[in-house]
Amino acid sequence: MSHGNARLNVRGRLLLIDRVIGQGRPVAHVASELGISRQCAHRWVGRFRQEGAAGLQDRSSRPHRSPNRTPAHLEQQVLTLRRRRRVGPARLAEELGIPTRTIGAILHRHAVPRLAECDPLTGAVIRASRRTGLRYERDRPGELVHMDVKKLGRIPDGGGWRAHGRSEQVRGRGIGFDYVHSMIDDHSRLAYSEILPDEKGITCAQFLLRAADYFAQRGITRIERIMTDNAFAYRKSLAAAAAQLGAKQVFIRPHCPWQNGKVERLNRTLQIEWAYRQVFTSNDDRAAALAPWLEHYNTQRIHTAIGAPPISRVSPT
Repeated sequence: MSHGNARLNVRGRLLLIDRVIGQGRPVAHVASELGISRQCAHRWVGRFRQEGAAGLQDRSSRPHRSPNRTPAHLEQQVLTLRRRRRVGPARLAEELGIPTRTIGAILHRHAVPRLAECDPLTGAVIRASRRTGLRYERDRPGELVHMDVKKLGRIPDGGGWRAHGRSEQVRGRGIGFDYVHSMIDDHSRLAYSEILPDEKGITCAQFLLRAADYFAQRGITRIERIMTDNAFAYRKSLAAAAAQLGAKQVFIRPHCPWQNGKVERLNRTLQIEWAYRQVFTSNDDRAAALAPWLEHYNTQRIHTAIGAPPISRVSPT
């Protein structure tokens, strides 16, 4: 099968055949022109003469025979013992006399879940798996927004350990946390964030209304769906605010934060480009830097997922 560095793809093989068979030129001369060996050229010419154009297509590199593959009855022994004993490849290797790597390959081939994902008593899968690997994007602004909260330790007056190094004098114990509430539009990536003192339900609901007002001022006048994780504050107190906006509240599957991935990625960007971008000497200095950065994010910073600033998808002109 051809690969990124292959000398010949299907088009190159057709060119080889045209020059050798169509024009009657020597194989060695054409091979030199195409930068391949004479043996390679003869192989493709021979395959064309035997099979025609179909012989020039890519083929699987899997061998026709695998004489050293583990027999099917041994694979079934591995699977049966794994279900009954619920132990790892090393323990199975001891009992069956099969190399540990071979047992690992058998379990992978049959999609057997890892022990860490299973209930130790029943063997049932209890950990969530990444079933939402495909990326998606809503068709219009406001069709779906994502909400989340990121907790950051407050900075003591005079600066924390990033300014002075790690020591008992600057650990900042007991000064608490800032709760950065964020909302981002799925289609445009327009974002809004606030630093609030807690993540209680009423705080989240009030933030939602202010965020919706921020979006409305920038062209997203209607929010249709609000996606959050399953935090208690979102489940108990957000419904009234969502109803006030005429929006439907939806939740991700438990223990699947990647389903809310756009706001999770915004949280990471906030940390890298705002919270930890420079050394702040007070918590107020860091808080004051959020609004200017957010304006830059929405109006100037090129978002790699859409190739333009978020505001361009709300106001194309």
